[in-house]
Amino acid sequence: MANNIKLEIVTPEKTVVNEEAKIVVAPGTLGEFGILAGHTPFMTTLKLGTIRYTDASGRERFVFISGGFSEALPDKVTVLAESAERRCDIDIERARGALERAEKRLQEQAAKENIDFVRAKAALDRALHRMKIAETRR
Repeated sequence: MANNIKLEIVTPEKTVVNEEAKIVVAPGTLGEFGILAGHTPFMTTLKLGTIRYTDASGRERFVFISGGFSEALPDKVTVLAESAERRCDIDIERARGALERAEKRLQEQAAKENIDFVRAKAALDRALHRMKIAETRR
């Protein structure tokens, strides 16, 4: 346990992860970063992407997040995410449907003059990341 760090990933609705980890890798807005036990304290914003961590038993785990904040302390990493899903909780068919809807919405909006590309692109990015995580070898 001395070489592990506590990882907590929390959304406004629930605690998604609360366990020991050997290493945590997260998508910071200034680039991906890794945290081990004993890390120098810091806080940063997170972008949409994947948090990867190796649990205490050595198994690699994946969690999709749609942005948020992270605080690293020498013995704990806390992630406050807008939304988060463990890979095992992602419904592949639902994710595929969301991807198809986002692609269609982007195509439809490209033909209109009142274009909300930012919103359509954000939906597409979320769907693509969820599919990527869901289809990673389990």
